[in-house]
Amino acid sequence: MKIVFLFIVLSFGYVFSLWKWGGLDKEVTAKWQSQLEYERKALSLAKENRLLVKEISDLKYQISELQSKSKFFAGQASAQTQKKTDRSIASVPATDTNDLVNYEVYKWTPEKLLAIGEKEFHFKNYEKSSQYYSELIQRFPKHELIGDRVLFGAGVAAFETGKKYDLSEKYFSKLVKDFPKSDFHRGAKLWLALSQYNQGEHQKFLKTVEEFRLKYRNTDEWKILSRYYEDINEKVKQ
Repeated sequence: MKIVFLFIVLSFGYVFSLWKWGGLDKEVTAKWQSQLEYERKALSLAKENRLLVKEISDLKYQISELQSKSKFFAGQASAQTQKKTDRSIASVPATDTNDLVNYEVYKWTPEKLLAIGEKEFHFKNYEKSSQYYSELIQRFPKHELIGDRVLFGAGVAAFETGKKYDLSEKYFSKLVKDFPKSDFHRGAKLWLALSQYNQGEHQKFLKTVEEFRLKYRNTDEWKILSRYYEDINEKVKQ
């Protein structure tokens, strides 16, 4: 009995001392403060986590936006490049490999066309010479350069290509018609006859040669033509 009473007294004294000196309040307060600190840190970490998640989301959006812009600008650049290429190709005419003049590219002056035509003729590059002569005559038909000498050179160059007899006939015919007193007149008649013959225009050929024979029988040109005149005449008549 005494022991129980003593335990109760001691227990009461311990509880009284805790209440009296704040021991119970300090322990509870410490636990509460610890709990509050934990919750505060948890809230802080949760907030930081939310901010990080938002920041990551924003970065992903920015990356996606940059990728979209990159694709857009790449497409624009490709389109512009293609457009420039198309415009460049369209602005420069397709080059004909048989066109040795390329006038649309170089925009030759009449003087330059004539100079090149004469130079190529001198070196017996008749195809190129013929093209430059023809370009000059066709593009600048009223130019003062287009005289009997140019028509004669253009006619011979065309003839010597071995295939442009229609052009040689055209230039020689014009020379004979427009420049009857030209020093090139007799030579033009000779070349005109040969141009007609090579095109199978036998009747025209015969008429031209007969006229030439009657008017210019004592000329050097006739000596050249007479070497095969009889043979040609017989073939034409047949």
